[in-house]
Amino acid sequence: MSHNLQFYIDGAWVNPVVPNSFDVIDPSNEDAFAQISLGSKADVDKAVAAAKRAFDTFGTSAEERLDILNRVIEIYKKRSGDLALAVSREMGAPRRMALDSQVGVGLAHLQKMAEVLKSFEFRHVKGSSLIVKEPIGVVGLITPWNWPLNQITCKVGPALAAGCTMVLKPSEIAPLDAIIFAEIIDEAGVPKGVFNLVNGDGPGVGQALSSHPDIDMMSFTGSTRAGILVAKAAADTVKRVHQELGGKSANILFPDVDLEKAVAKGVAGCFSNSGQSCNAPTRMFVPRDRHDEAAGYAKTAAEKFTVGPADAAGSKLGPVVSQIQFDKIQDLIQAGIDEGATLVAGGPGRPAELNRGYYVRPTVFADVTPDMRIAREEIFGPVLAIMPYDTVEEAIGTANDTVYGLASYIQAKDIQKAREVAARMRTGNVYINYPQWDAGLPFGGYKQSGNGREYAEYGLEDFLEIKGIAGYEAAE
Repeated sequence: MSHNLQFYIDGAWVNPVVPNSFDVIDPSNEDAFAQISLGSKADVDKAVAAAKRAFDTFGTSAEERLDILNRVIEIYKKRSGDLALAVSREMGAPRRMALDSQVGVGLAHLQKMAEVLKSFEFRHVKGSSLIVKEPIGVVGLITPWNWPLNQITCKVGPALAAGCTMVLKPSEIAPLDAIIFAEIIDEAGVPKGVFNLVNGDGPGVGQALSSHPDIDMMSFTGSTRAGILVAKAAADTVKRVHQELGGKSANILFPDVDLEKAVAKGVAGCFSNSGQSCNAPTRMFVPRDRHDEAAGYAKTAAEKFTVGPADAAGSKLGPVVSQIQFDKIQDLIQAGIDEGATLVAGGPGRPAELNRGYYVRPTVFADVTPDMRIAREEIFGPVLAIMPYDTVEEAIGTANDTVYGLASYIQAKDIQKAREVAARMRTGNVYINYPQWDAGLPFGGYKQSGNGREYAEYGLEDFLEIKGIAGYEAAE
């Protein structure tokens, strides 16, 4: 890759103002396999200035913006293999999963945004007034390492569709897919300055973006802790802040379900992407009189997950992303043991056959109580907590008793009861009976899981200002 030590600013690949190289680690083997440059405030200033200049002339018509999106989509398809390899090496997703899921969801977001843009109404008459939806301006985008292309595309897509210009800071842990994405933008002929890429860390680039007076909006995905820092830095300039943050999602299994199937699917949902998903169903609520049965099914399901290097054909779960993440997960697994939960599968340390790489044993705890750390803290690894309940009412109350509110899951044969419970969940998304993923569903959270919504027209709306023009229609 020829551009990994550069930034993409004003339609060109440029060197950082101050060189500051940073190793990119392959979590499958702990080796540094690439280097990037970490940016600074000076690089951010250059990128924001380019975006501000470009905003004056970009996206004068929805048709123009749709044409740009379609060009990006075609080149994204062409580069899908490169994107998948980058994601697999930088954050550990198994090769097939990297292509089908990591790259696939990014394509789905871009295609959905192009579909939305074809018919979206940016203006309508209301009485004698005109209501106009206009691009908010220059936006700063900060994306995480766990689903990097998902978050890049569900921010860049609507920003382009709205007519915004932007500066992207991807995670410095998984930055290479973003560099390839910038190459896609360049090849697609996106006007210079519309999209800018500055690699860097939170203190060096994230802070500079969030506090910059010429940034009109920050769109951030990451931890709740980092989201709070972004909001504080943005407060002095009263810019819009859109946050998609952490989660501790409940999965309530009703007494009437096929328990074996519901548990197995719940384990798979929790362990997907090595447990590194903010909306993973990590707290499984089961009827108390079937708790031991559920634990047995979970053990069987967990032991079917083969852990191994991202490039190994049989790997179902790759490593977690970093030493920091590995250590955090190990600490929480030990806390589960120390606080009295029953270890059903997995446990501390790497799988026996793996002595290098950030591999976590697929872990299941039973007899988990609401006060335990594993029931309250976001683990972000393949760790499931099974929690017994006596009544569905009790399960609902405990499920909602969390600072988070991103997602919840309900499994029930009686669909009407499932709908009634869905209405009571304090989460931005509710998933009934393990449905297929839907790029058209709004995504975002309540409480400390953030604010704003992403995906489809809901994501587009968040990049728009609303203007009311009174007296637009002449009085008779």
